[in-house]
Amino acid sequence: MLAPRPPRLVVHQGYEWLYVLAGTLRVLVGERDQVLKAGGVAEFDTSEPHWFGPADDKDVEILHLFGPRGDQPANWIT
Repeated sequence: MLAPRPPRLVVHQGYEWLYVLAGTLRVLVGERDQVLKAGGVAEFDTSEPHWFGPADDKDVEILHLFGPRGDQPANWIT
């Protein structure tokens, strides 16, 4: 769950995947500015300036996956 907050772009190593479970999510990546509704997805390289949070004054529920390397899947436990 993400509560409303002002945008603050960050940069770090890795790759992120976002899936909106409920609410409306605003995603800023570089010069791109998108609003996603429930069922919407985003993925991006975190070396680009980015921020995500509620698109309005209500909380948004997301599934957020972060990987240090976007080119390889994590080691799975079998």
